[in-house]
Parts: sequence; C-alpha cells; structure tokens
Amino acid sequence: MNANELTIAAARDALRRGELSAVDLTMSCMVAMDAGDDLNAFVHKTPDIALDQARAADARIAAGDAPAMCGIPLGIKDLFCTKGVPSQAASNILAGFKPEYESTVTAKLFGAGAVMLGKLNMDEFAMGSSNETSCYGNVINPWKVDDRNLTPGGSSGGSAAAVAADMCLAATGTDTGGSIRQPAAFTGIVGIKPTYGRVSRWGIVAFASSLDQAGPMTKSVRDAAIMLGAMSGHDPMDSTSADLAVPDFEAALTGDIRGKRIGIPREYRMDGMPAEIDALWQSGVAMLKDAGAEIVDITLPHTKYALPAYYVIAPAEASSNLARYDGVRYGHRAKLSAGDGITEMYEKTRSEGFGPEVQRRIMVGTYVLSAGFYDAYYNRARRVRALIKRDFELAFEGGIDAILTPATPSSAFGLGELADADPIQMYLNDVFTVTVNLAGLPGVSVPVGLDSKGLPLGLQLIGRPWEEGDLLNHAYVLEQAAGFVAKAKKWW
Repeated sequence: MNANELTIAAARDALRRGELSAVDLTMSCMVAMDAGDDLNAFVHKTPDIALDQARAADARIAAGDAPAMCGIPLGIKDLFCTKGVPSQAASNILAGFKPEYESTVTAKLFGAGAVMLGKLNMDEFAMGSSNETSCYGNVINPWKVDDRNLTPGGSSGGSAAAVAADMCLAATGTDTGGSIRQPAAFTGIVGIKPTYGRVSRWGIVAFASSLDQAGPMTKSVRDAAIMLGAMSGHDPMDSTSADLAVPDFEAALTGDIRGKRIGIPREYRMDGMPAEIDALWQSGVAMLKDAGAEIVDITLPHTKYALPAYYVIAPAEASSNLARYDGVRYGHRAKLSAGDGITEMYEKTRSEGFGPEVQRRIMVGTYVLSAGFYDAYYNRARRVRALIKRDFELAFEGGIDAILTPATPSSAFGLGELADADPIQMYLNDVFTVTVNLAGLPGVSVPVGLDSKGLPLGLQLIGRPWEEGDLLNHAYVLEQAAGFVAKAKKWW
C-alpha cells in the first residue's frame, strides 16, 4: 500500500511510531495529485506550503507534540478562505481573490498540524449537485464502469473525488442541502454534516447562511470522528457558533448500539424509488437490527414539502449574500464603455462573473423576497421549515436515537445527463438530504454497497442535535457490518 492510500487513523499511528514521516506522506499524496490531474479535483496546488507544513509537523511529532491531525495531508474546498491562496468559490466573479485571513476551520486544522495540499474544485458558490457549474470545469468521478465520465456529486465534488482517488487522506466539505453527503455516497467515502453551529462558518464563502455547515469527508467513520474533533469548537467570530465543549468523537466509537432505537421514516419510501435503493435500505435496517438496535417505523409528515421550502429559502439567502459581489471592492470588474455608470457596472460585472445556475438562484431568491411575494413564498417556506424541524423533535422526544434513510435516489449519473435538462430533475438529487439542513441536525453518509453496475451506494443516518458522537457510533456499526472495501479502479 502506498502512503497516500492510508486512512487518517493508520497514518497517525505510523507517524507516531516513526515508521513514516509527514514529508514522505505529503510527497506520496503530491505524486497522486499530479497523476490525477485528469479528474480536475485540485484547482490550486500548494506544494511549497504543504512541504513547509509537513516539515513543521515532523518537528512537532519528534518533540512529542502530535495532535491527531498532525502531519495529515488534506485538500481544502475552494469555499474556505486560505490566506494568500486563491479562494474563488469556483466563480469567475472572485477571480484573483487571495484572502489576507484564514477561515476558522482551516486555522484550526493547521493549528493541529494538518498539511494543505491545495484547493479543491466545487460547484460555483456551492450551487449544484453534480460539480458542473464550476468556473474551473467539471470534476470527474474516479469510479468508472463504462465509457461515460460520471459526476462525483456536488457541491463538494472535488473533495469527494480527491479522497476517493487517494490524492489526499481527507478533505473539507460544506453542506447546504446535502453537498457533503451526496458526493460522499457517489464516490464511496464517508461524509458528515455536523449540527448547525458545531463548526464555525467564519471565513467560508456564504451561500445560504442558515443552512451552510462545514464538515469532513474521509475514508472511514473513524477518520471522520478524528477530523471533526479538530474542526469543531466555539468561535466568537461566528454569531451562530455554539459555545459547547467538543467531545472526543473517536472515543464514542464503541461499536455498541444494543437497545438503541432506529427510526425508519415512511415518507422516505417515495414513488418511483429504484429497487436497488430500497434493497440497500432494507439491508441497512437488517445490519443495525443484527447489532442489537430496535427498529421503529416513524412518520415525518412534512417531508414532502422539504424540497420546495429549501428551494425558496436557500435562493433567498443566496440573493442577499451574493449582493456584495458588485465589482466595487474586490473580485471581477467588467470593462465599461464610455457613458456607463454604476448601474451598468453592476449589471455587466454580475452577468459576466456569475454562471447560469447562480444567476438562476439569485433571480429566484430576489423574486421570493420582493414586495408582494415575501409572505406568499419566503415566510410560508419558513413556517414549513419550522414544521419539518418539529417532526424531527417529536421523533427524538419519542425515544428515537437515530434515523436511517437512503443518502441519494441513485448512484452517480453521467456528466451532462441532467445538467441540460429541467433543473428540477437535478434538484431532486437532494430529496433525502435537505431536511437535515432545514432542521439543523447532524447527518452522515456511509458507503454500504454497490449497485448492479458496480457503483457505490450510501445510506444516511440522522442524529439528535449535538450528539455527533452517538451518530458516528451508529455509522461505525453500519460501516463494520457492511464491510465496504471497494475502491475505484485506477483509469485516470
């Protein structure tokens, strides 16, 4: 096994035993990165920064000061501001932007000794489910079963592809409506969206502020627990950050869920669900039952309204957040003609800088916030959101410890197959994941099996707020029972 193929846990142990250096581990990942250029996962490589950080990590390890993430090479999603490194959110409107500050998440990871290999591709401003809206071009899924190039999912498609292809040991992702969990499922890796407020959003380019949450994308549940611990914590720079102690998530992985009650929501058995997805779900139910859990049918009656509510709230918040990109202070500014004023500058800059999907969502968001429609759309969606949140609260108050659902309605689809179709068909990829964001709950996707074509499929576990440790333990049991070890066959 090459060093870049290790998990965080295995690399951590090898580094501490002196069997491997952080520099050698980093260089192994850099070789894999260069070999994987055709996947278009990394958009800004930072080899000099990576080697400097690796040398510093080796010195810390030698001195006996080695946090769990010390010396671990990571990819950073382009949504995270990294000091002195291009941070464009995959948008032309932020071309050339190099922040003079570090996001809280990356500062925490680097403070723990992690190594940044570079910035990862994504959907523009995190708006997409297939990584086809990026100004850098689409990412290609390392899994391939025929002549087609497949999507790695979105918006964290670059993160998912890089981890699945062993270009890095793990990566940061963000999840607004499923953008960690869906690409994790499409690429056969683990992705967790923590409780809203568990991880600081400061220094992460905003899409929809009441929904966005950062989380780790890793090769195993144990790795997710290790990395989440390093990313979490109260941040006074983020008013939505929770002032709560960070538990030892890795210590929670006992593998014992005897007596735990797992909810199976009837509303997730939707018309037209592929037989393979339903069979996978039933297989997951059996795995948890065999581990000693009690399976309970539950109802989440407002689930059917989740997608419409999400696609009102998220564009409304995006319309507000993206109003700042006007060509005045930073980023792209359009060339003006004689006689053009500030209105023309705004119009030309934003029409040149934003891609079609971002423009579509800004227009929808502006419409639902406009006079005469605010109450009819935005306020109604907020009320529906409250009902969805209450559904989960009632389930947990009734003694449910976790909820098991599919992660996606299908395996990875071909690039271009949905992008040019009705956008609603693309939005339906989030059908199982958006409720978690609307309710602010933690959710994790775990690879459980392969479909008939040989592509990975994942199941989602939804947990109680602030109980990521317990959620990860359920995910760990599911992971161990499934025994998923399949990897993408190298073709790139």
